[in-house]
Amino acid sequence: MLNQGFLGTAAPLYADLILVVEITMALALLLGAYMARRQRYRAHAGCQSAVVIINLVIIALVMIPSFRDRVRPKIPARLGRPYYALATAHAVTGSVAEVGGLYILVAAGTSVLPKKLRFTRYKVWMSTVLALWWLALLLGLATYTRWYVP
Repeated sequence: MLNQGFLGTAAPLYADLILVVEITMALALLLGAYMARRQRYRAHAGCQSAVVIINLVIIALVMIPSFRDRVRPKIPARLGRPYYALATAHAVTGSVAEVGGLYILVAAGTSVLPKKLRFTRYKVWMSTVLALWWLALLLGLATYTRWYVP
């Protein structure tokens, strides 16, 4: 069946694909962090920027519609149930991580923002957003498991 995923769960194909892409992007973020430690800043910037932009597209095309259709109508009434609680925690954490990544992209990679809105402690910002990203990934894995693993 074309709609059936390939990971052996009850997930549709698109959910399995997104899961694999998100895990790959999280690993790419670690590779990008390694590049920064090796002082390969241009490669670091390209890697991290690509992940943030690709993730923005995935959020807009897949995650927002899924949340809007499957979770949002049941909030707050069913927020105490794992199905809705995990998805909501993933959405909140992932949103903060994505906005943080976009802010870093604009603040560190462009001169669009006024100086007073830019930051100087890059490592703190980037490490915090990377940690949030990984928390969002773990919550996404938990959501996937709750929704699709019998």
